[in-house]
Amino acid sequence: MNKAVIRRGCLAFAGILFLLFLYHFNQIEKVTLLETEGRSFEKAVVEEIVQDNETEHGNTVGDQQVLLRLLTGQYKGETVEAISSSGYLYGAHCTVGMKVIAIISESSGELVASVYSQNREPMVLFMVALFVAIIVLIGGKKGISSVAALGFTLLCICFLFLPMIYKGISPIGAAVLVIVITTVATMYLIDGLSAKSVAAMAGTILGVVAAGVFAWIFGKLTGITGYNVDDIENLIYVQDMTGIRVGELLFAGILIASLGAVMDVGMSISATIAELKLKNPDMTARELFQSGMHVGKDMMGTMSNTLILAFTGGSLNTLVYIYAYNYEYRQIVNMYSVGIELMQGISASLGVVLTVPFTSLIAAWLQE
Repeated sequence: MNKAVIRRGCLAFAGILFLLFLYHFNQIEKVTLLETEGRSFEKAVVEEIVQDNETEHGNTVGDQQVLLRLLTGQYKGETVEAISSSGYLYGAHCTVGMKVIAIISESSGELVASVYSQNREPMVLFMVALFVAIIVLIGGKKGISSVAALGFTLLCICFLFLPMIYKGISPIGAAVLVIVITTVATMYLIDGLSAKSVAAMAGTILGVVAAGVFAWIFGKLTGITGYNVDDIENLIYVQDMTGIRVGELLFAGILIASLGAVMDVGMSISATIAELKLKNPDMTARELFQSGMHVGKDMMGTMSNTLILAFTGGSLNTLVYIYAYNYEYRQIVNMYSVGIELMQGISASLGVVLTVPFTSLIAAWLQE
């Protein structure tokens, strides 16, 4: 039996153990924050518009009354009259034959229904499948590894990171643990266990930790905490009921958000140094380090710009609001929302910048 078969067997066994651990870890009895007994979300199709809410000018006012045929659930096949609002967040402007998601509940022996939204599930799944197919088509085996790494990362966030937070474990500690696990797994799936992947792992982890430390210092100096976020009243209620450490969520989020860009830089620098050593075995560690720094300097500007633009795009609604209402400079620079966005963007960018020397140094040493 060759080493490759043994290694794959060990990986499969470790994967099974990890899945069993996640299954056991997720046996959580959640606190009821909102009573939803007797309510369900079911697929339905619009059979008839009983009363429309569209005016002669094409505007929608008030609610629609529609007749739905339920496609799933306990009452599958039955028809029920429902209300559909034309709000921006809930409801839908229904047409005959339209697939929707309905909120179904029973009151005094009668079904009560309302339209929650258009049924977007098929198109969402199609777009995800298209995304995966394009990655595999272009990337080949590396693409398959990339999809596997992405799936593993999502698995860790949904079934390890969030349950840890819910159980009262420090969100920052949970974020660091998940970052280490996903970084190691991703680098291994993409490039196996080599000097290149080890350097990328170490540089990525150090860069993300540096971003978190800078965010903490930024928050301390500016008086920004995890309690200065939107919907804090709702979050405090959740904290009181569950023990979730709400104050750390902001900084844990910065760690998670910066991981992708930092990982990209770490692998790029490490791969460059490994390729240089392969083409010119006589290069010294000092020369490899300098080459890594030269490549990294070119990446700093573009990656930092990418992160700043990403966070700017995420807060575009706030920026438009500020611009439209013509806020004053002192008002803008002292807003919590602006401070938080700056902290996130600058911290993540600093993580990218520091990943360059970290990875260059480690990669050059390992390739020597």
